[in-house]
Amino acid sequence: MYLINEVSRRVNLSQKRVREYEKEGFIKPLRQANTNNRLYSDFEVAQILRLNHLIHEMGFTLACLRQMMVLAPCWNIFACTRRQECAAHQSPHQICWQVRRQMETQCPGPCARCAIYLNREQPAGKVLEHQEEQQPWGQTG
Repeated sequence: MYLINEVSRRVNLSQKRVREYEKEGFIKPLRQANTNNRLYSDFEVAQILRLNHLIHEMGFTLACLRQMMVLAPCWNIFACTRRQECAAHQSPHQICWQVRRQMETQCPGPCARCAIYLNREQPAGKVLEHQEEQQPWGQTG
């Protein structure tokens, strides 16, 4: 387990940015009982690295990431290398944390601290459908 200063160095982000990922609901580190300090496992470190990659190298916004957490499969979001052996991958129409309730998955971390589970209450938007009041592409009102 690591304190935030160590995690900050490992992921090359400021402590403030790491705390923002927590505030935005993408990570949920444990807390030390006596000090309330955040404690990060290798699982949280890997999630922070992936989130940072998606934001800074792939161009996703935080709002887009929230939608992706409810719309895309976990193995795509987190670039899982063990997807072929994973029950979640073999049940692609079920959410990974629901699959895990019934059978073992390849995810190395607990669902309660995973970005997908943490964002489970996020409403899934219909990103490929236009709203009734909007004009179709290329047309003006």
